Amino acid sequence: MRVFSFADLKWIALLLLVSFAVQAKPLTVAIVPQFTTTQTFQKWQPLLDQLSKQTGLSFKLKVYNNFPDFERDYLQGEPDLVYYNPYHQVKGHLAQGYVPLVRDGKRKLTGIIVVGRDSPYQQLDDLDGKTFSFPAPNAFAASLYMRALLTEKEALTHHTHYSGSHSNSYRDVVAGRAEAAGGVFRSLKKQPKRIRDQLRVIYQTPGNSPHPLSAHRRVNKKSREKITQAILLMNNDPAGKAILQNIQMSHPVKASHLRDYQPLNRLGLEKYHVSGK
Repeated sequence: MRVFSFADLKWIALLLLVSFAVQAKPLTVAIVPQFTTTQTFQKWQPLLDQLSKQTGLSFKLKVYNNFPDFERDYLQGEPDLVYYNPYHQVKGHLAQGYVPLVRDGKRKLTGIIVVGRDSPYQQLDDLDGKTFSFPAPNAFAASLYMRALLTEKEALTHHTHYSGSHSNSYRDVVAGRAEAAGGVFRSLKKQPKRIRDQLRVIYQTPGNSPHPLSAHRRVNKKSREKITQAILLMNNDPAGKAILQNIQMSHPVKASHLRDYQPLNRLGLEKYHVSGK
């Protein structure tokens, strides 16, 4: 039987402390800036608190004021976990090996064009040459995919304005700063009634797999599985369902990059992707 010296024991203790420190380091969770930072915190912090209880892992939420900062961070691989749009997943997988864990399994992500409730525009052709307000160049359904469809499929010319968020784009139409705005159904439903009542949907895109919660490849497989299973199990509990509903993942299922997101490469969206904006 080996007898450890005092020096050996010190090294063992040090290694255990280092290992514990590495394991105890919070996993950074970055959220795409669809809403205000306050709204994002209110929606996501309860989920992370619940995940921490169920998995024994710790998490640190990171919210963003704008798309450029968010996209720079995930493309550089800074966040351990990231919730972002489908084309972000394509880019994140290529750049950093991000693995999608879960997504909503019931709904599709559908982009919409809205106009003023009382505006004279009745069909998409009526908007030829008009100003469209989009949240950001690379907001998938509301802007990236939408601009590709307007140009390639609908042959519609238009002036483009980027407002910084879905809410701002809707308000651009209400305030008369743009004739139309790009968004998605779920963000439109989240608007105050006084805003929703002044808007009308005039066009929508085909549906795609919605935003995934993805993990960087450095997050070990055991932790990824813990997070995935915890979210799936939350759907069996009323309190958990309410938390998932708040982040637009009311019916979570396991996500697959190959099945759910890789096919987006066939859409030719790269020519409409704007780096650094």
